[in-house]
Amino acid sequence: MTEDPDDGLQAVFLANRQPLLRFLVARGAGDDAEDILQEVWLKIARRPAGPVGAPMAYLYRAANMAMIDRYRSARQSAVREKEWTEASSGPVPGISDSPSAERVIAGRQFARKVEDALAEFPDRAVKIFRRCRIDGIAQRAIAEEFGVSISTVEGDLRAIYRVLAELRERLDEE
Repeated sequence: MTEDPDDGLQAVFLANRQPLLRFLVARGAGDDAEDILQEVWLKIARRPAGPVGAPMAYLYRAANMAMIDRYRSARQSAVREKEWTEASSGPVPGISDSPSAERVIAGRQFARKVEDALAEFPDRAVKIFRRCRIDGIAQRAIAEEFGVSISTVEGDLRAIYRVLAELRERLDEE
Protein backbone atom coordinates (compact mmCIF):
# COMPACT_ATOMS: atom_id res chain seq x y z
CA MET A 1 0.00 0.00 0.00
CA THR A 2 2.82 2.46 0.73
CA GLU A 3 5.72 3.26 -1.46
CA ASP A 4 9.35 2.87 -0.53
CA PRO A 5 10.25 5.77 1.84
CA ASP A 6 13.41 6.28 -0.16
CA ASP A 7 11.45 7.74 -3.07
CA GLY A 8 8.30 9.76 -3.69
CA LEU A 9 6.33 11.86 -1.25
CA GLN A 10 7.79 10.24 1.87
CA ALA A 11 11.30 11.08 0.71
CA VAL A 12 10.31 14.70 0.10
CA PHE A 13 8.76 14.78 3.58
CA LEU A 14 11.88 13.37 5.23
CA ALA A 15 14.16 15.73 3.32
CA ASN A 16 12.03 18.76 4.29
CA ARG A 17 10.98 17.85 7.81
CA GLN A 18 12.62 20.88 9.47
CA PRO A 19 11.12 23.46 7.07
CA LEU A 20 7.70 21.85 7.59
CA LEU A 21 8.21 22.01 11.35
CA ARG A 22 9.22 25.69 11.17
CA PHE A 23 6.16 26.35 8.98
CA LEU A 24 3.86 24.87 11.62
CA VAL A 25 5.51 26.77 14.46
CA ALA A 26 5.27 30.02 12.47
CA ARG A 27 1.57 29.36 11.82
CA GLY A 28 0.90 29.08 15.56
CA ALA A 29 1.09 25.33 16.21
CA GLY A 30 3.46 25.89 19.14
CA ASP A 31 4.15 22.75 21.16
CA ASP A 32 1.78 20.74 18.96
CA ALA A 33 3.96 21.17 15.85
CA GLU A 34 5.74 17.82 16.30
CA ASP A 35 2.46 15.98 16.84
CA ILE A 36 0.90 17.60 13.79
CA LEU A 37 3.91 16.69 11.70
CA GLN A 38 3.54 13.09 12.89
CA GLU A 39 -0.10 13.14 11.76
CA VAL A 40 1.00 14.33 8.33
CA TRP A 41 3.58 11.53 8.17
CA LEU A 42 0.93 8.94 9.04
CA LYS A 43 -1.39 10.40 6.42
CA ILE A 44 1.17 10.22 3.63
CA ALA A 45 2.34 6.77 4.77
CA ARG A 46 -1.24 5.46 4.31
CA ARG A 47 -1.64 7.23 1.00
CA PRO A 48 -1.63 4.97 -2.06
CA ALA A 49 1.57 5.14 -4.07
CA GLY A 50 1.49 7.51 -7.00
CA PRO A 51 3.00 10.69 -8.29
CA VAL A 52 2.21 14.07 -6.73
CA GLY A 53 2.60 17.04 -9.05
CA ALA A 54 3.85 19.51 -6.44
CA PRO A 55 4.99 17.50 -3.41
CA MET A 56 6.08 20.47 -1.25
CA ALA A 57 2.81 22.30 -1.86
CA TYR A 58 0.95 19.09 -1.00
CA LEU A 59 2.93 18.67 2.24
CA TYR A 60 2.50 22.29 3.31
CA ARG A 61 -1.22 22.08 2.62
CA ALA A 62 -1.51 18.77 4.49
CA ALA A 63 0.38 20.24 7.47
CA ASN A 64 -1.79 23.36 7.48
CA MET A 65 -5.00 21.33 7.28
CA ALA A 66 -3.87 19.00 10.08
CA MET A 67 -3.12 22.03 12.26
CA ILE A 68 -6.52 23.58 11.50
CA ASP A 69 -8.27 20.26 12.24
CA ARG A 70 -6.47 20.02 15.58
CA TYR A 71 -7.38 23.62 16.46
CA ARG A 72 -11.04 23.09 15.56
CA SER A 73 -11.18 19.86 17.52
CA ALA A 74 -9.67 21.51 20.60
CA ARG A 75 -12.02 24.47 20.30
CA GLN A 76 -15.08 22.22 19.96
CA SER A 77 -13.91 20.15 22.92
CA ALA A 78 -13.57 23.29 25.04
CA VAL A 79 -17.03 24.47 24.02
CA ARG A 80 -18.55 21.08 24.86
CA GLU A 81 -16.74 20.99 28.20
CA LYS A 82 -17.89 24.50 29.08
CA GLU A 83 -21.50 23.75 28.13
CA TRP A 84 -21.41 20.49 30.07
CA THR A 85 -20.01 22.21 33.15
CA GLU A 86 -22.60 24.97 32.96
CA ALA A 87 -25.44 22.51 32.44
CA SER A 88 -24.39 20.06 35.13
CA SER A 89 -23.34 22.46 37.85
CA GLY A 90 -25.28 25.18 39.49
CA PRO A 91 -24.97 27.31 42.54
CA VAL A 92 -24.37 25.39 45.74
CA PRO A 93 -27.03 26.20 48.33
CA GLY A 94 -25.70 28.27 51.20
CA ILE A 95 -22.49 29.28 49.39
CA SER A 96 -22.24 32.67 47.72
CA ASP A 97 -20.78 33.03 44.23
CA SER A 98 -19.56 36.50 45.19
CA PRO A 99 -15.94 37.03 46.19
CA SER A 100 -15.19 37.66 49.84
CA ALA A 101 -14.71 41.20 51.11
CA GLU A 102 -10.99 40.53 51.49
CA ARG A 103 -10.68 39.47 47.84
CA VAL A 104 -12.59 42.55 46.69
CA ILE A 105 -10.28 44.83 48.68
CA ALA A 106 -7.16 42.98 47.47
CA GLY A 107 -8.42 43.23 43.88
CA ARG A 108 -8.99 46.96 44.19
CA GLN A 109 -5.55 47.45 45.72
CA PHE A 110 -3.95 45.46 42.91
CA ALA A 111 -5.88 47.46 40.29
CA ARG A 112 -4.66 50.68 41.93
CA LYS A 113 -1.05 49.46 41.82
CA VAL A 114 -1.44 48.51 38.15
CA GLU A 115 -2.82 51.98 37.40
CA ASP A 116 0.13 53.54 39.25
CA ALA A 117 2.57 51.39 37.26
CA LEU A 118 0.87 52.34 33.98
CA ALA A 119 1.04 56.02 34.91
CA GLU A 120 4.84 55.79 34.59
CA PHE A 121 4.54 55.06 30.85
CA PRO A 122 3.92 57.47 27.99
CA ASP A 123 0.27 57.97 27.10
CA ARG A 124 0.67 56.21 23.73
CA ALA A 125 2.09 53.06 25.33
CA VAL A 126 -0.79 52.87 27.82
CA LYS A 127 -3.37 53.39 25.07
CA ILE A 128 -1.71 50.68 22.96
CA PHE A 129 -1.76 48.33 25.95
CA ARG A 130 -5.45 48.96 26.59
CA ARG A 131 -6.39 48.59 22.91
CA CYS A 132 -4.58 45.26 22.80
CA ARG A 133 -5.39 43.70 26.16
CA ILE A 134 -8.78 45.19 26.99
CA ASP A 135 -10.31 45.84 23.58
CA GLY A 136 -8.70 42.78 21.97
CA ILE A 137 -7.49 44.66 18.89
CA ALA A 138 -4.76 43.02 16.78
CA GLN A 139 -1.31 44.60 16.93
CA ARG A 140 -1.30 45.34 13.19
CA ALA A 141 -4.56 47.30 13.51
CA ILE A 142 -3.23 49.15 16.55
CA ALA A 143 -0.07 50.09 14.63
CA GLU A 144 -2.19 51.52 11.80
CA GLU A 145 -4.47 53.33 14.25
CA PHE A 146 -1.55 55.04 16.03
CA GLY A 147 0.54 55.51 12.89
CA VAL A 148 3.50 53.54 14.25
CA SER A 149 5.27 50.35 13.24
CA ILE A 150 4.30 46.94 14.57
CA SER A 151 7.70 46.72 16.26
CA THR A 152 6.88 49.94 18.16
CA VAL A 153 3.60 48.41 19.32
CA GLU A 154 5.43 45.23 20.35
CA GLY A 155 8.09 47.23 22.18
CA ASP A 156 5.52 49.25 24.12
CA LEU A 157 3.63 46.09 25.06
CA ARG A 158 6.84 44.31 26.07
CA ALA A 159 7.86 47.16 28.36
CA ILE A 160 4.46 47.25 30.05
CA TYR A 161 4.30 43.45 30.38
CA ARG A 162 7.73 43.44 32.01
CA VAL A 163 6.69 46.03 34.60
CA LEU A 164 3.40 44.25 35.31
CA ALA A 165 5.18 40.90 35.69
CA GLU A 166 7.60 42.47 38.16
CA LEU A 167 4.67 44.00 40.05
CA ARG A 168 2.95 40.61 40.17
CA GLU A 169 6.13 38.95 41.50
CA ARG A 170 6.50 41.59 44.22
CA LEU A 171 2.88 41.15 45.27
CA ASP A 172 3.20 37.36 45.27
CA GLU A 173 6.20 37.64 47.60
CA GLU A 174 4.27 39.76 50.11
